Amino acid sequence: MITELARLWAEAPVAFWLVLLAGLYFLVMAAWLTVIDIKHQVLPNRIVFPSAAIAGALLLVACLVAGDGAAALRTILGGAVLWAIYVVLRLIYPAGMGYGDVKLAFVLGLYLGFIGWPALLYGTFLAFVLGALWGLALMASRRGTAKTQIPFGPFMLAGALVQLVIG
Repeated sequence: MITELARLWAEAPVAFWLVLLAGLYFLVMAAWLTVIDIKHQVLPNRIVFPSAAIAGALLLVACLVAGDGAAALRTILGGAVLWAIYVVLRLIYPAGMGYGDVKLAFVLGLYLGFIGWPALLYGTFLAFVLGALWGLALMASRRGTAKTQIPFGPFMLAGALVQLVIG
């Protein structure tokens, strides 16, 4: 997103401010959802659903202001594709993936899709790597087993954040 912000600053200042606002919203949403998911192992609809609307509106309007129809389409498809992947994962192993994670995947797909397909791929992959490393650390420290449930939302948000900052 940093690279995209730099490009928009020069080419479409209004789009720059919209994307910057979307990025700041992401940080607030991510912090809020991380704390809630760690404490209660839930990603509340009252945060996730409005986040999809806010992120979608800000990013899509920025695409339209910048005249970038391809980015607008990629943003929408990014949300839909990542949501569909998480739906399949939930169907395959319901105990391993909560529906809150599935809904959050749509929001993160909007952000990552806006950046590009590689960001969507790497941000998603990084979430699973970070989650696996945390699970291994829990098992190595004997604070958990292979059956221990961990909140996955923070890892999804961290993987997306890394891609938004450096991707």
